[in-house]
Amino acid sequence: MKIKLVLLSILITSQTFAQSYKKIHQEAIVVDTHNDILMKAADIGIVFDQDLKGKTHSDLDRWKKGGLDVQFFSVFCEGDLKNPFAYANREMDSLDAVIARNPNKIVKVSNYVKLLKTVHQNKIAALFGVEGGHMIENDLNKLDSLYNRGARYLTLTHNVAPTWATSAMEEVTTPNLTHKGLTDFGIQVVQHMNQIGMIVDVSHSGDQTFWDVMKTTTKPIIASHSSVYSLVPHRRNLKDDQIKAIAKNGGVIQINFNPGFIDPTFDAKELAFLQKHAVENDSLMKTGMIDFYAQDYLYNKYHEEAQAMRPPLSNVIQHIEYIINLVGVDYVGLGSDFDGINLTPQQLDDVTTYPLITKALVEKGYSKKDIIKILGGNILRVLKANESK
Repeated sequence: MKIKLVLLSILITSQTFAQSYKKIHQEAIVVDTHNDILMKAADIGIVFDQDLKGKTHSDLDRWKKGGLDVQFFSVFCEGDLKNPFAYANREMDSLDAVIARNPNKIVKVSNYVKLLKTVHQNKIAALFGVEGGHMIENDLNKLDSLYNRGARYLTLTHNVAPTWATSAMEEVTTPNLTHKGLTDFGIQVVQHMNQIGMIVDVSHSGDQTFWDVMKTTTKPIIASHSSVYSLVPHRRNLKDDQIKAIAKNGGVIQINFNPGFIDPTFDAKELAFLQKHAVENDSLMKTGMIDFYAQDYLYNKYHEEAQAMRPPLSNVIQHIEYIINLVGVDYVGLGSDFDGINLTPQQLDDVTTYPLITKALVEKGYSKKDIIKILGGNILRVLKANESK
């Protein structure tokens, strides 16, 4: 009899816990600041109001299953692409088409108030984040045009940066740069973004660009998809003094799920995998396949090898907790990079798995109030602050 009572108690406790984290996840406004599905829509014709399970990390119905309320859709192209502004608009067109077909599921929003209204209607609130200042083609009018189409942040640089700001890749790998950081025009870009209410994003920025932004901006900034340098010393991650500066600025760091940014052992594993399959990879590249998709093909073909490389979900939580312990719970959120990365952490297979992050935070003992901040409250505060005149 005692054994039965103990088992019943364990069952009740387990059910109560499950209801607890699921209820918190449902009540929170869950925001992801970086998803690259528009890149796949433009590159390979993905139509993401279809069922894409097994093909992508994301689609419209799976966002809802994962409890996602707000998605910043990354607008991205490589820095050496001709006519990047036109390409940006093409990607925006693909989202607008999905929204036009699904007005009861997803709505493009222009401000904080409309975002809240959309979420309360149980629809996904959609915004754009332009990944790379090269896409404005050195023209503030084109920046305004992207803003008017729904872009609410601009990532100042990608790996190949515009002429007016240097990227982390350039500052680390390119000798004898003609300049580091923001040029006079780069300062104008940041100032103009502050004026119109567009969030400055320092993911991919070089250190000098970062500090020039901090001297220039009058509004809270974000790192839309970055992680912690002290845990994984990758050039794309933020150092402690940068994290502290963002917190002092009132901004937020959105943790990236990219294995190479959250697991210090991953890059060596990935290099070994690519070396093992180098002949096949070279053959794919010779067909004209983009390296991202060639790598994706190899990971799918050699599935078991790829799965063994994935870091645990706990690595994501470790990066979140590092920032909390360093500067507090008000300055961290989620910027998954789903569909912009080939592999994800274990358990975080796709966008349906966001609740597992909530579950892990509950298990760590975080309060409902703090979890709601992490899942979206912090980035919404920054969005609202950038709108203020």
